[in-house]
Amino acid sequence: MRSDNRSARIQVLVAEQAARRGARIGVVDVCTAAVAALPVGGAGLSAMSRSAASHPLCSTDDVSEQLEELQLTLGEGPCVDAFTQGSAVLTPDLLAAEVQDRWAVFADAALEAGARAVYAFPLQMGAISPGVLDLYSQVPGTLNAEALADALAFADTAALVLLDSRIDGEDLAGGWSADGRYEDLGAYRAEIDQATGMLTAQLGVGAEEAFVRLRAYAYARGRRLATVAADVVAHRLTFPPGSDTDRTDDEA
Repeated sequence: MRSDNRSARIQVLVAEQAARRGARIGVVDVCTAAVAALPVGGAGLSAMSRSAASHPLCSTDDVSEQLEELQLTLGEGPCVDAFTQGSAVLTPDLLAAEVQDRWAVFADAALEAGARAVYAFPLQMGAISPGVLDLYSQVPGTLNAEALADALAFADTAALVLLDSRIDGEDLAGGWSADGRYEDLGAYRAEIDQATGMLTAQLGVGAEEAFVRLRAYAYARGRRLATVAADVVAHRLTFPPGSDTDRTDDEA
């Protein structure tokens, strides 16, 4: 954990944001407070797991929402690497050659979405890592030492909020969006999981391969993963055995 004074200050900022919203502290308050306190344009947070599909929990604006969705769909980006490595992944310029080589597809898509720099911080409490906090900027640049320390403290606070919610038996996937609308992200996750299960039967493959095929189909057509999953669940879209992401029964 970070220094007690810094952590306490960050937690006060998050609590004040929740008070303005008139609700119990949630991860959206962490994201919103982080944007207000740091030199960034937006923030997003995704729940991550080594045994299940990741899913977004909140975002503060359209760009951060797209960044979370892109990384979920593509399976690459700072968020994915931060979770895998267990350490912060700081990307001060998405146009840098090494970034283009590392995440060729994500980097271009993120630039098109409106981001120029992305900073990803894994949420960690000991050996537990429930997700990743992503921050983005519209301009290239690094976070100075003070901003970096604050960002790490926001990530610690987000981890506490998530783990407290789990202990209390709340639905972690639910949360409030920046404009106050309740996002039923539990349903979002459940529908993706249901679609993945249906594809395991249609394609005769394991769950991991089925999820990869679902993601690939969504990316190839520039569609949101959740929308494709909804079509599969509603039987508007099927993947017959031996099919690939370029063709399905519905397109024959």
